Amino acid sequence: MTGEDPREEPAGSAERAPGETPHLDESIRRIRAAATETFSSGLDSGRALRKLMSADFALSRSALGRALAWSAVSVVFGASAWLLAMGAAIALLQSWGLSWLASISIATLISLIVTAIAAWRVSVFFDYAGMHATRRQLARLGMFSEAGHDDDDEEAGLPASTSASDRAKTP
Repeated sequence: MTGEDPREEPAGSAERAPGETPHLDESIRRIRAAATETFSSGLDSGRALRKLMSADFALSRSALGRALAWSAVSVVFGASAWLLAMGAAIALLQSWGLSWLASISIATLISLIVTAIAAWRVSVFFDYAGMHATRRQLARLGMFSEAGHDDDDEEAGLPASTSASDRAKTP
């Protein structure tokens, strides 16, 4: 490229009439200039996208670290608040005439119920994170099949008359 602006009219084009088509070499020169400009614009867009992604990842990394730090603070203060609430509940139950053992047992039962509900919800959300639909689609494509080859080898050693329920009972 000679460094000239591709949008400028070449010197030979001044001689053409307004409705006349340009010469082949002039058309090729214009197409090459437009392709170079398009390619350069694409490179510039790619660089801008790379800078944006880099900045976005840096922001995300920083936010994740801060979120983890504040999560730790919230866990510590939440646990201490729960302990104080259970202590107050035990004192309240004690003032109502219940024994220490009964008051502490009731507070423990409440804590165990909340823990069981939380554990159940965690298991549900971990199950959602298992990407079951993606696994099914990949299995349909024959990729990453969940059925192990060991199961096929074990079933091959069993007699043909064995039913599925008998196979399930076999170690």
